[in-house]
Amino acid sequence: MSTNWTTFRELLLPDLDGRRAVESGLRRAVRDGRLAPGTRLPSSRDLAAQLGVARGTVTSAYAQLVGEGYLSARRGSGTTVTAACTWPGAVAAEPEPPPRFRYDLKPGVPALSAFPREEWARAQRTALADLSTDDLGYPDPAGFAPLRRELADYLGRVRAVAARPSEVVVTNGAAEGISLLGRVLHAAGHRDVAVEEPSHFGAAEMLASHGLRVRPIPVDDDGIRVDVLSTTDCRAVVVTAAHQMPLGVVLHPERRRALLEWARACDGVVVEDDYDAEHRYDRPALGAMQALDPTRVVYQGSASKVLAPALRLGWLVLPTAWRDAVVHRKRLDDLGTGTLHQAAFARLLRTGGYDRHLRRTRQLYRARRDALLDELRAVLPAWEPIGVAAGLHVVVRLPEGTDDVALEERLARRGVNAPALARYARTPTFPGLVLGYAALTPDRLREAVRELRDAS
Repeated sequence: MSTNWTTFRELLLPDLDGRRAVESGLRRAVRDGRLAPGTRLPSSRDLAAQLGVARGTVTSAYAQLVGEGYLSARRGSGTTVTAACTWPGAVAAEPEPPPRFRYDLKPGVPALSAFPREEWARAQRTALADLSTDDLGYPDPAGFAPLRRELADYLGRVRAVAARPSEVVVTNGAAEGISLLGRVLHAAGHRDVAVEEPSHFGAAEMLASHGLRVRPIPVDDDGIRVDVLSTTDCRAVVVTAAHQMPLGVVLHPERRRALLEWARACDGVVVEDDYDAEHRYDRPALGAMQALDPTRVVYQGSASKVLAPALRLGWLVLPTAWRDAVVHRKRLDDLGTGTLHQAAFARLLRTGGYDRHLRRTRQLYRARRDALLDELRAVLPAWEPIGVAAGLHVVVRLPEGTDDVALEERLARRGVNAPALARYARTPTFPGLVLGYAALTPDRLREAVRELRDAS
């Protein structure tokens, strides 16, 4: 197979200069199919003349790509695109980018514009200066020791968690935490795990990906139905006790006790996902359930809802019996979470920067929540807000007979991202929308509510 070499310069780059440019241009042309398998390339002398570069430049580029497997060279046969190439004959279509919404009410996203950039930058600089040379090596899979100490102190002070630093494991966000637990549960013989119904789909997907059957357990006004849980073969359950995701109910004290009695009776474990309990506006949040029985409860949290998901900082507080298995799994996964972010976060906790940021954002989020609720009352009085006392989102209960998925789709066409409650449930529930308010200003929230009205 041959090609028309009069256009070879256009095929590569309009301003080729040097071996790297020739090499890169040829490599791209093979990858995207403009140079198909079997195509014979011109001699190094001819191509150098056409491109206006030294012959040695082309010879070196050919040799590099032969070594990489893109080209083959045989004496007397010239240089050809290798027949072993598996790149498609046409440029592969780029995946569609996610839609850009004018009003994004997706829950779980904090006010990223409020991230304390200057304070974080100072913490990074100071923490880096304080790190020893040994600290720049591979991290402890359990986490940076100073951060584990600060987290144990902070969680005990703010969430009444009973934790020693040795029981804290730092993870790459809450997602890795639930992934580690899923694999450790499966290795320990668990085949079923219970989740709340409705609940966030991410945790269930992660657990199912590790071979666990997910069993939905209904939630009512007092939280998860422990009586229903007791009828299953599950010995593990994931709960959002302080602020149920997405309905916002608090697990009643009687249910807390019943849940722990269930765990003791079946030799089970409760995973307490404390994903946004620090954001409460009417009164202090109830302390974490973990302190009632640290031998049966795994406590999970992250910095994603307070600072930013981009940091990928999460933590587990583990029963002693689970700690070594989780750390071993973490070591096999990634050798540990990056020390530099951990060190900066430890300093932010130690100097009070995290607490100051929380105080600022609580005021910010309360004002945004109130703007959303006031506008809903004014223009959509038939829509009932639920779970408004805490968190970064509210659920609005829609009039009976409303198709919330169809409403979500109509809103998306208008540039509004407002997830349907049905997206969080495996069995039918009441129609609703799950509206995050933390990321939008009060004026933008009021505008979004008017879009909700116009689409309904």
